[in-house]
Amino acid sequence: MSNLIEIPQEERRERAVLVAVDTGEHDVEISLAELKELAKTAGADVVGEIVQKRESPDKATYIGSGRAEELRELCVNLEADVVIADDEVTATQQRNLSDLIECDVVDRTALILDIFAQRAQSAEGRLQVELAQLQYRLPRLSGQGASMSRLGGGIGTRGPGETKLESDRRHIRRRMAALREALAEVEAHRLGLRERRKKVGTQTVAIVGYTNAGKSTLLNTLTGAGVLAEDKLFATLDPVSRVLKLPDGRSVLFIDTVGFVRRLPHQLVKAFHSTLEEAVNADVVLNICDASSPEAHEHLAVTHRLLEELGCTKPIVEVLNKCDMAAELPLGMSGRSVCISARTGEGIDRLLEAVVEALPKDRRLVTLLLPFSAGALAERCRREGAVESEEYVPEGLSMTVTLGEPLLDTVKEYIVE
Repeated sequence: MSNLIEIPQEERRERAVLVAVDTGEHDVEISLAELKELAKTAGADVVGEIVQKRESPDKATYIGSGRAEELRELCVNLEADVVIADDEVTATQQRNLSDLIECDVVDRTALILDIFAQRAQSAEGRLQVELAQLQYRLPRLSGQGASMSRLGGGIGTRGPGETKLESDRRHIRRRMAALREALAEVEAHRLGLRERRKKVGTQTVAIVGYTNAGKSTLLNTLTGAGVLAEDKLFATLDPVSRVLKLPDGRSVLFIDTVGFVRRLPHQLVKAFHSTLEEAVNADVVLNICDASSPEAHEHLAVTHRLLEELGCTKPIVEVLNKCDMAAELPLGMSGRSVCISARTGEGIDRLLEAVVEALPKDRRLVTLLLPFSAGALAERCRREGAVESEEYVPEGLSMTVTLGEPLLDTVKEYIVE
């Protein structure tokens, strides 16, 4: 009998080769660097890359047959498992290129969708990702080759005369309808929560920004939320909200949202619209970026554009995170910019003051004279307001405190003019 213990082997990571067409529309080096990080997040090791300069992608093979032959040899030499295109490719381009290089081909959109599928934890997140994947897959069915045109038949299978293509389209549309119905229920529930918060006067601050900018780390630092914070793209997909008391005494709800990225697939923007609406409906938006990145300006601009597309008109505070790691800070930021380090806590006080300044001015500093019998009201003022001073006098409790509108109305008879 053998005493040898079998040690489980680590699962082999996929080996990926990146391919891009440089049309001059964007900086291909920066885009490929980001694609490399996306591939790493998805669980692949990037072993090579090829860039083809063209006025536009080849309609048949994305990079052209000559360049495809070079790509095939590179994949063989590097023992690559998959080729990842930096653009969204058509089903025809994907099939033709795969046939030429004899290797699997996925595009940037499919890669991001794959990451989202791995990361989604909540029921809503999984529904949103599946809907986005089906929206991506549906128009690509017709480009998947002759196998999709075969007639299905037989007992318990598709009806006679219906092609596999038609059947798959029908099943996908049916599933998409079911997903939209389920998401509509979730959205109605979210809307109900939002209306309830509005009714009781709860103000919200949305943390948005480029992926991996440190949004979850900031929420953890502010509130001790315990949100997963990894040095990976899209570490957080599901919105997380926590209450925090600001320096002026008011309690606000901070909401962590999904990260943005260049050319975020429109399927995801549509599928995650209800989640992204949390940012649109917040009282203040914190646009956080990695100040140590040479692309900080572009990252802020990408988020601004997406917020504009979503119809956001609320005050935006630009938050330059990781300032402790930045050799120099980005220039030309707006007046509402705050430098912080979410990791060390540097600048957090300034950030909270900026949030107070950006929130609606519905608070006022007053002096109250509360009778001894109003102890519960005094405690509420301490809990919901920012007390500057208080002392007991013969008539009761004299308190100087900053309060919000709902409580101001409650204590108006005790305000000392």
